[in-house]
Amino acid sequence: MEYETSEGQSYWIPMADLMTGLMMVFMLIAISYMLMVEQTTTLIVKEYENTRQDLKKALQKEFSEKLKEWDAELLGDMTLKFKNPEVLFDTGKSTLKPQFKIILDAFIPQYLKVLNSEKFKSSIKEVRIEGHTSPRWNKGATGPEDAYFKNMKLSQERTRETLEYVLNNPAAHAHLDWLRQVITANGLSSSHPIHVGGIETNPIDESASQRVEFRIVTNSEERLAKIAESLTSTKNESN
Repeated sequence: MEYETSEGQSYWIPMADLMTGLMMVFMLIAISYMLMVEQTTTLIVKEYENTRQDLKKALQKEFSEKLKEWDAELLGDMTLKFKNPEVLFDTGKSTLKPQFKIILDAFIPQYLKVLNSEKFKSSIKEVRIEGHTSPRWNKGATGPEDAYFKNMKLSQERTRETLEYVLNNPAAHAHLDWLRQVITANGLSSSHPIHVGGIETNPIDESASQRVEFRIVTNSEERLAKIAESLTSTKNESN
């Protein structure tokens, strides 16, 4: 490329120098974008951790005096597990037992008070009611596969019954529009059994595997997924 000076003289800028300059500009843009993404990701991760810790503390404060009475457990990922099958359902049945209804009547108002608070409501993407069974099935199952599908049907019926009971609770009436958007019933059959002592190489604990869990999913995971998708799209476009 030729340029002319004020004295009428001309000179040439080597093409290699021009390309080097352009490459440096593109590199600076790419670095700036990567730094921006890294900062955004760090903020979201920090926000997620803070939300999770604050929500867990709020749930612990709300239920600490009741967990033992209900034979329930609050896990590290904010999942609240009801773990006494003798209280939940009769064997092979999906109708909630009277004692489980009494527990839910006490649990639901407190749970919704925490989740629907101004501090946490906007961070909640999903509240999953999960039903789990043990792998065993004694009523007419022809083998492990048949037992799995029978347990899948049973676990789905149980979570659907639990969901219906939650939504019909008077404490839920003021939040029905929001709840219908976030709450789901998920029957998982025997896909996630609990092993004796919590060690996967140990035998399955048939009793402990039969449980109902309320699991919270925040929207931070979704936001991180969108960033990853954006990075992948940008990378593909550059290629």
